[in-house]
Amino acid sequence: MREYLKKIGIRRIIGMVAGNIILGIGIAVFRISMLGNDPYSAMMFAGADLLPVSYPQLLLIVNAFIFILELIWGRHYVGLGTFVNWFLLGYVADFFIGCVFAPLHVSDQGMAVRLLTVVVGVLVVSLGVSLYQSADLGISPYDSLSVIFSDRSPVPYFWCRLFTDVVCTVVCLLCGGIVNIGTAVCAFGLGPFIHFFNERVSKKILGMTDVK
Repeated sequence: MREYLKKIGIRRIIGMVAGNIILGIGIAVFRISMLGNDPYSAMMFAGADLLPVSYPQLLLIVNAFIFILELIWGRHYVGLGTFVNWFLLGYVADFFIGCVFAPLHVSDQGMAVRLLTVVVGVLVVSLGVSLYQSADLGISPYDSLSVIFSDRSPVPYFWCRLFTDVVCTVVCLLCGGIVNIGTAVCAFGLGPFIHFFNERVSKKILGMTDVK
């Protein structure tokens, strides 16, 4: 373990953990807007509202099942970041939703405030995803699904990701969850912002400015 940690470097580890924490905060920001989360988080929130489990608990359980598939067909995508995302993300989001952002009562504000919250969520989530992905220390269980599907089929990654996101969105709707502008933005509009943070922030912080 010591050799593994030395090989990947403390800077990448800190960047990956920070990215997941920032991503959790971004999920919380989207949640308090009540205008929809990314498809997977939206599905988890909807399921947690129906079942006698909390959002982070349900995330742990569902990720465990998905991780079995990742372990079988995408073992090389498993890394430290896989487990940090799996076990940390839900609790960070839940903490900020209930203990930090709850007093703001954003969902009771006007639509302009809620839309502004979505804009903030886009920036925060994009930065978190950028740091987490740029560290390249493993893919989360859910993110691995579309990558594995793409690897094992002639279907391009974009369509595989779209398929998994659509499935999550449909399940969210069936469970009575929230699918709104925030869901659409997360599913289709984060790419340019993530790319911006990759080039201007994450690679510099992680010391990977030579990576093209």
